[in-house]
Amino acid sequence: MARHPIVRITLIVLVLGFIIAEICLRQIWGLGEMLLFESDTGYEYIAKPNQDTRRFGSRIISNEYSMRSLPLAESDSCIVLGFGDSVINGGALTDQDSLATTIVEQKLQHDESKAFRFLNISAGSWAPDNCAAYLAKHGSFNAKMIILFVSSHDARDNMTFEPIVGVHPSYPDKQYPLASIELFDRYLWPRLLGLMHPAPPPNDSLLISKEGDEFNPGFQKFKDYAEKNAIPLIVCLHADMMEVKQGKFNSQGEEILAFCARNNINVISGLQIGEDEHDFRDDIHINESGQKRWAKALLAEIKEKLTDCI
Repeated sequence: MARHPIVRITLIVLVLGFIIAEICLRQIWGLGEMLLFESDTGYEYIAKPNQDTRRFGSRIISNEYSMRSLPLAESDSCIVLGFGDSVINGGALTDQDSLATTIVEQKLQHDESKAFRFLNISAGSWAPDNCAAYLAKHGSFNAKMIILFVSSHDARDNMTFEPIVGVHPSYPDKQYPLASIELFDRYLWPRLLGLMHPAPPPNDSLLISKEGDEFNPGFQKFKDYAEKNAIPLIVCLHADMMEVKQGKFNSQGEEILAFCARNNINVISGLQIGEDEHDFRDDIHINESGQKRWAKALLAEIKEKLTDCI
């Protein structure tokens, strides 16, 4: 008979421990609160709209147009559109307030104009053709300037419409029922399998280095759209870690620079603004230091070019 209280107490302790662990996983690390994605027939995929979550200590917002920006308001009249991939998006490891687009927006709203917005239209592994498809579908939001943020690998990174949403772990379409299940399924179990069956790492877990046969058509589409609508266009060419170390862009980066030169498109390059090894989280993505560096460069460019509305 004495065993029954011990069993009950043990069960109560285990249940309470599980509940506490579940709360900690959600509140501290944001597990079970992933940013969710949806497929799109024009630009492959994008974050689902109207999300505001915290992940690994970082706040992540997806507004009503799936931008990584706060919701739009009727008073927004001095708008800059920022297009790009995971570099400008920042991902789950970059807090909303640490994004280059947010830094510039908050600075200009505080110093110059409450009506200024720097909208972040981006998703991991997006290339110029994804961005151009979004622009074609949603329009320019009466923007005063368009900034296209790219890296060398975007030169031939063309859309394939390969199923990604709900297939690739970086692009989930639904939440795990429990944070502990996500911890096990997404993080612990794959590492356990890796220890038991070591294998070479995939070429690119974020699908950002696809090799296409032709120069990405999105560059030309942005040029045509900007000219047709008389909107200034700037291409920001981010350098990856290898390019920073070598002090020059690779052949695909040079291909992008050559296209911009032929078409008189203003370019700001990462090498030009002094990107260095301390600005990187990995071989490609920038950390908070890198975001601040780009914010400083973009702030100067915007203040110089948009004197009529800020």
